[in-house]
Amino acid sequence: QVQLVESGGGLVQAGGSLRLSCAASGSIFSRNNMNWYRQAPGKQRELVASITSGGGTNYGDSVKGRFTISRDNAKSTVYLQMNSLKPEDTAVYYCNARGPFLARDYWGQGTQVTVSS
Repeated sequence: QVQLVESGGGLVQAGGSLRLSCAASGSIFSRNNMNWYRQAPGKQRELVASITSGGGTNYGDSVKGRFTISRDNAKSTVYLQMNSLKPEDTAVYYCNARGPFLARDYWGQGTQVTVSS
């Protein structure tokens, strides 16, 4: 069983920054691929950023150059640094754990990010 707890969401003005954190427990964190997804009202959940167990990263087209995903295996935590935020970044952001050693995907409860214009 894996538990994921997100934090760091909030209200920010356009052009501002936020850093989301996702603390994981219940598994060997370093072996898991970690992802950030987001879901805006009336829209499908979309992949924002991914980081593999080896540290390789991948980003959605809409956030490339603005968001950075990173992980600290010693703290079992994955981060999402979000810069130059836009109103269209407003969504609930979810942390996801996935990997060959996990029986299924695991999700956090989500954290709200609201960007005002």
